[in-house]
Amino acid sequence: MAIRIHFTDADLAHTRLAQAPDPLWEALLSMHLLQTADGAAHFGPWRRTVRRQLSDPVRDLLRFAPPSGYSADFLTPAGGGGGLEAGIGALLSTPRRRFRHDLTELAAGGRPLPRWAGALADGDDDAVTHLARALRTYVGVAVTPWWEQIRARMCAERARLRRSLAGGDLQGLLTGLHPGLVWQQPVLEVVGPVADRDLHLDGHGLLVLPSYFCWRRPTLLKDPALPCVVVYPMTHDGAPDAASAPGAGGRQRLRSVAALLGHTRGEILGAVAGRSRTTTELACGAGVSPATASHHVGVLRQAGLLDSRRAGKAVLHSLTPLGLAVLYGDTARQVTVPPADRWDTCTGP
Repeated sequence: MAIRIHFTDADLAHTRLAQAPDPLWEALLSMHLLQTADGAAHFGPWRRTVRRQLSDPVRDLLRFAPPSGYSADFLTPAGGGGGLEAGIGALLSTPRRRFRHDLTELAAGGRPLPRWAGALADGDDDAVTHLARALRTYVGVAVTPWWEQIRARMCAERARLRRSLAGGDLQGLLTGLHPGLVWQQPVLEVVGPVADRDLHLDGHGLLVLPSYFCWRRPTLLKDPALPCVVVYPMTHDGAPDAASAPGAGGRQRLRSVAALLGHTRGEILGAVAGRSRTTTELACGAGVSPATASHHVGVLRQAGLLDSRRAGKAVLHSLTPLGLAVLYGDTARQVTVPPADRWDTCTGP
């Protein structure tokens, strides 16, 4: 069984690789994992941590995202590629017909829905706001504490594909994505326990989105009227570590540093707190261009907060003792940062 996605030359020209992870897709796919025992070696500790923290109103979201079969397409609006706030804004602007269509599809599959699903199907403002609030809370519990790991894996994945990206070889890119994506020009087959059907892109191309919480096989939206997004699993070198998620005190201090230095410079300091990183990694994590990241790194280095050293063709940036003190205050003496040359570098286009 496979979904066959048919490409024209125009579709290839409009096909692109996501620049950053999509928090709403990560939320949806993490909901699937939360309701199963799949990937216990990778996701077991994460699953136990999240299950303990979810309140009943937020658990209602899981009814829209069963671990098999259809999940509501409205949970992953196209705006999510711009970050959480853009995604929530797109969700709040979802047309009533989309809510009604998706909820009817879920009900047809025998999935029990929350009591307020009827109001949501009618586009009731309070129900839509409740949905957005619950989704934001879920992301804060299940996704945000692991966001640095998610972004680091995305950066590594883009680095893996950088030769095809740099050379404009989109067919080569499609060939090497994942075993569940089989490219036989001009058709990309999404293989798995899915409905056997053909999908024509009509010149719009598609978005290729690597995902941290996608497990085993690629997926895509069911409704062909929606923009085509093919989501596939990134490989995992290690499990999402609950211990690596910053505590409330650490998050508050990072927010204070960002308020003092500016959001991007605060992001950069926080990113190098646990390991040295390249300029490309910092740009990827902060959502800015490499040139912008390089400018902010220079300012932080001149202020004595960062140290930069060359390692082969890459330049790695790490915290100085003063940078440690800014981030950690009195506890800085207890914090050690691994030497820069211990880490693999992540370079990208």
